[in-house]
Amino acid sequence: SESGHRCLKWSKIPDFIHRFPHRGLGAHSLCRNPDGRLKPWCFYRNHRGRIDWAYCGCKQGAFTAHTAARCAHTASHSLTLTHTHTLTHTHSHSHTHSHTASHSHTHTLTHTQPHTHTHSLTLTHTHSQSHSLTHTSLFVPIRLAGGNSEYEGRVEVYRAGQWGTICDDHWDEADAEVICRQLGISGPAKAQTLAYFGEGSGPIFLDDVQCTGNELSIDQCAKSLWGEHNCGHKEDASVSCNPLRDGTLRLTGGEGSHEGQLEVYFGGHWGSVCDDGWTEQNSHVVCRQLGFRFAQRPPEGQFGRGTGPIHLDDVNCSGQELSLSSCSRSEWGKHDCSHQEDVAIVCTHSAVNDIQGSPFGPPIRLMDGENKKEGRVEIFINGQWGTICDDGWTDKDATVVCRQLSYKGSAKARSLAYFGDGVGPIHMDNVKCTGTELMLADCIKQDIGTHNCRHSEDAGVICDYKILEQFSESVPSLCGLRLLNQRQKRIIGGKNSLRGGWPWQAAIRLRASHRDGRLLCGATLISSCWVLTAAHCFKRYGNNTKNYVVRLGDYHTLVPEEYEEDVEVKSIIIHKDYKPDANDYDIALVKLEGQLNRCAKFNAHVLPACLPHRRERAKKVASNCYITGWGDTGRAYSKTLQQAAIPLLPKRLCEDRYKNRFTGRMLCAGNLLDHKRVDSCQGDSGGPLMCERPGGHWVVFGVTSWGHGCGVKDTPGVYTRVSAFVPWIKRVTKL
Repeated sequence: SESGHRCLKWSKIPDFIHRFPHRGLGAHSLCRNPDGRLKPWCFYRNHRGRIDWAYCGCKQGAFTAHTAARCAHTASHSLTLTHTHTLTHTHSHSHTHSHTASHSHTHTLTHTQPHTHTHSLTLTHTHSQSHSLTHTSLFVPIRLAGGNSEYEGRVEVYRAGQWGTICDDHWDEADAEVICRQLGISGPAKAQTLAYFGEGSGPIFLDDVQCTGNELSIDQCAKSLWGEHNCGHKEDASVSCNPLRDGTLRLTGGEGSHEGQLEVYFGGHWGSVCDDGWTEQNSHVVCRQLGFRFAQRPPEGQFGRGTGPIHLDDVNCSGQELSLSSCSRSEWGKHDCSHQEDVAIVCTHSAVNDIQGSPFGPPIRLMDGENKKEGRVEIFINGQWGTICDDGWTDKDATVVCRQLSYKGSAKARSLAYFGDGVGPIHMDNVKCTGTELMLADCIKQDIGTHNCRHSEDAGVICDYKILEQFSESVPSLCGLRLLNQRQKRIIGGKNSLRGGWPWQAAIRLRASHRDGRLLCGATLISSCWVLTAAHCFKRYGNNTKNYVVRLGDYHTLVPEEYEEDVEVKSIIIHKDYKPDANDYDIALVKLEGQLNRCAKFNAHVLPACLPHRRERAKKVASNCYITGWGDTGRAYSKTLQQAAIPLLPKRLCEDRYKNRFTGRMLCAGNLLDHKRVDSCQGDSGGPLMCERPGGHWVVFGVTSWGHGCGVKDTPGVYTRVSAFVPWIKRVTKL
């Protein structure tokens, strides 16, 4: 890898081979790109003995005879380099731009422009030697048409020799972000619907596009089959990718982005700022907005004079504003100045020549946490809130973030978008704090905006972190209690759960040669040493205990957490009447390894659920029922534990739908309304269906068993009715 670590064989990580089939993964340690990152990468074992990943020394798009052998087939949809590649870039004003790379091949980027505004991309590779690489998806040609600039327009895709449009069903900012990224435009993406930039002509190629926002190409997004839609051109989808907003700042004429004549963007043009009444506090606001901490005024005339409009005059800041346009000032364009009075500034990350710096670094905030002391870290730079990449993100960095926000106590770093993916720019990467800095700006080690990340790598923190106390013994009265804060907070139609919100949730994972074997099934902790799940979970890999491990207290499947624990399996008991070719009696018990009936370590994140009474009927007792798991959310398998409220349905609905396959030992549940469909899917097999009894105790009434499809209309989920098996459970477990 680039970091010098030896790559592991992909076969050591069965989860990835299972999730990304046909991507060139196998019993080798060659670098690959199965999930569409910016460059090829591989897994390695870090100094703590845990599995980590790193980019490889392969330069994207620059293959030599040596690197081709190691980095070939790296794109997530089998990138293939043939003798020539073509990709088109058209613009509304005619000009041509070409770039030649001095390797064994050349790249030519061509812009041509007809009278109407279109934006597409054409890339040509010519090779002195041929590498057999085919790529049909990463470079699906797209363009923007009908807009007033190259940054906006109706989205059109090229297929089978013609341009066509996209229907706006489910069209949102995540889809727009992918379009703008594919076109190489880094500005804030805005989705437009209902033929906002005019109706297209020709075919409608795509419908129901549902990107997560992290994809590199629209072809990687969930969508309809090509040509399948129920739309007219009045529903053509559009985007705006304008990277510049009114009030954006830059410094020009200096030796870098940190110094020069101050210019502000307004109304489509860059203009200067008059120095009437200009103060040191104004300079501090400018530098903070640009991502720096300190400011000084350079000698007059050092950076020349402006030539365009003068946008602002009489600016007067208090020093605490987030942007220059927020300060007291004249109206845009109103001034009594000449360019001899243009403001110039030098910004730095440290005090220079005893200039008194601003006590404030760029503002930071925490987003999408469960309380104000935790969340995804966002920093305000150049007029926009943006995120921080988690490369090298540690507890020392978290300590500085929490200190800047005036929180005391321990600080914990969280990586891999633990608090969800952010939107907008990624401002910082490779942050390196020692832990003693007063603010995050003191830890910046590379240029603002330079990174090799996606929002799935956004950094987060937990401030004032407290280690949970373990409970000394397994008290029966603890069953079914949710001791952490409760909130009605993805399973289809579901949402993120709270950490520790479902403390009996367990995961049966395939054992691997490392810690992170693949998630196989959900399960429910019913005592310190027993877990309840579905019998069909063991149909494929058998009931050999050496094949499995049970994880308790997990929330984010990719981030090691202080309260999660992997427990060995001692025995697996499948109900004697279960038959692998049927769905009845789909229930199993897993005994955990331990001594004196103490296997799991109970704390607020790990507690057992209550069993129902024999023949207890949930509908008569409780209407508040939930399913939980890490399963299919409609777009991908979730990294964080999901929850979804689910109504229990009359058994006749499942009897009518599934005929004699539905028996009295099963429950029927789900929401049949088209806009509220909730169901459990592949990754949630064996997981719990929980209902709340009066008094606040939660009971496992169902084990996720089977159904047809995921959240498909008129196909409710079927769950094993736990109350029908209470005598068997108590006989086996001695509970």
